[in-house]
Amino acid sequence: MSNLEQLLARDSFIERGARSRAKALLDAGSMRELLDPFCGIGSPWLPQQGVTAQLDDGVVVAKGLFDGQPAVVLAIEGAYQGGSMGEVGGAKIAGALELAAQDNRHGVPTRAVILFETGGVRLQEANLGLAAIAEIQSAIAELRRYQPVIGIIAGTVGCYGGMSIAAGLCSYLVVTREARLGLNGPAVIEQEAGVDEFDSRNKPLIWSLTGGEQRFQSGLADAFVDDDTAQVRATVAELFQRGLPEQHRSSQADGFLARLDEVDAGVQATPDAVRANYSKGFSA
Repeated sequence: MSNLEQLLARDSFIERGARSRAKALLDAGSMRELLDPFCGIGSPWLPQQGVTAQLDDGVVVAKGLFDGQPAVVLAIEGAYQGGSMGEVGGAKIAGALELAAQDNRHGVPTRAVILFETGGVRLQEANLGLAAIAEIQSAIAELRRYQPVIGIIAGTVGCYGGMSIAAGLCSYLVVTREARLGLNGPAVIEQEAGVDEFDSRNKPLIWSLTGGEQRFQSGLADAFVDDDTAQVRATVAELFQRGLPEQHRSSQADGFLARLDEVDAGVQATPDAVRANYSKGFSA
């Protein structure tokens, strides 16, 4: 089979919507959606600003089985408001993670997968969105005491803002070549620091610094996969089988700070320099 035929035969994970992604990850026939659109729980704030509210607030909470074990998949719909986190969507994610932790305390080994497709906080909801993201981060830290929390960044929105911190808190992070991960988006960096610092129109530069392959090679992600649904699911299965990591990435803050101290801010960063600086690993 030629490369073109392989590409055409591939079941793209990126091209799926949030609901379809969640269903593809869970065991066939096991998915049950909680607080689906028929429950009518959308943002109360967007209509007040002339924005039509989607009745799941852009977040799918799917409970079911993964390889026969209890699991919950939390999928953010990047096509709705750029996957931004508001009060309702954030509460859905945090609440589901808190319930999964409660399951574990009661002897039910529920694990979680978070599908990040988000620009971060929803500006129309300001502090409410920020509070929701903080609750998500806290819930991830609680659940990962019992079971691995796996994050996936596929594309096309990427993962930015406070949700990039949430991604960093996950036990394992899976990325594709099309993924992007950063605290601030390219347009924000350009706006605040100027085009000489970061040109948001320079796509090769953006992906070379914050793209999935670079983040994996730099040690900020744990698995690098093709845009293939079967490969994504198989990778998640392998990571769950590993169990909890010996040390979560967020527990290595001192090591990352030490690396930052080695960076000369007066010299323009290059992809190779970033990769070399962050891929050296840390001593336990």
